[in-house]
Amino acid sequence: MPHPTLRTVAHAVPAAALLLATTACGTGTPDAKPASSPPQSAPRQSATGRPTTEPSEEDSTVHIRLTIDGHSVDATLNDSATARDFAGLLPLTLDLDDFQEIERVADLPRRPTTDGAPESSDPNAGDLAFYAPWGNLALFYRDGHPSPGLVILGHLTNRDDIARLANADRVRIQPAS
Repeated sequence: MPHPTLRTVAHAVPAAALLLATTACGTGTPDAKPASSPPQSAPRQSATGRPTTEPSEEDSTVHIRLTIDGHSVDATLNDSATARDFAGLLPLTLDLDDFQEIERVADLPRRPTTDGAPESSDPNAGDLAFYAPWGNLALFYRDGHPSPGLVILGHLTNRDDIARLANADRVRIQPAS
């Protein structure tokens, strides 16, 4: 008598082969349509026109509004765990300091998670990012350089708003209404 495991495999293999054959040949259900991959969108470009690997705006679910020295600026957060955790901190009002004439930085009340985040990111002007080693928010008004521990959260939606960041002293960040 064959071993019980062999009997199970012997029954499972023909059933799996039959399922595979009917699916591959299109003879499954009458309304079955061949599977197709979703359309590929073009790589997202940053506000400066440089391509970026962050999820496209269609993938993003959180739109935010920054008030920079009294001016409203729209931005979109990407669909990363870090960006979702950052969104949970909103609304925030933060005092900004310049860092290396590339970005404005501010301390956050707590560090968002970096689970699943890339080890390094290459920021573009208009990007919002979390710098994990220091626990701060970075708002880039110039293109940065690859930085270990930098996690891109999102980007400003209007290229013209980037210039406002260069001299910003204070920012209020809240969900867009």
